[in-house]
Amino acid sequence: MSESKDYPGRGVEDTRPSWDQYFLNIADVVATRSTCPRRAVGAVLVREKQILSTGYNGAPRGLAHCTDAGCLMRDGHCVRTSHAEMNAIAQAAYHGVRVSDSTLYCTDKPCLICTKLLINAGIRRIVYRREYEDSVSDGMLEEAGIAVKRFGS
Repeated sequence: MSESKDYPGRGVEDTRPSWDQYFLNIADVVATRSTCPRRAVGAVLVREKQILSTGYNGAPRGLAHCTDAGCLMRDGHCVRTSHAEMNAIAQAAYHGVRVSDSTLYCTDKPCLICTKLLINAGIRRIVYRREYEDSVSDGMLEEAGIAVKRFGS
């Protein structure tokens, strides 16, 4: 085991995050761009350890953000914003990047609408940090054969 110059006495392997931790850390940073004060969510799409696209929850391109115009509430949810997962897929599409067979790293477990979009986009794995309970979404992910992992569990 080689020694880390930043942490004398510790091996380099002890200081490096796993790939899941690394990409979730990036999702945490992406979430800081969120423009909805209700919840900051970040998403990163990755294939073969390469970032394909990122997204955070915010208003559609060119429209007023919650931070500027306030949240637009319907049935207890802000509908002004697009979710981070949607924005990551849209950003990839905008730039012509294929996302099928990729992994989604997200600060939060996807909602039902995002789950359906992820299934249709060909996402094969989801790694998330915070729980979002939805048994219908869970059932669809299982039926679609998408591997789902809550980081740290």
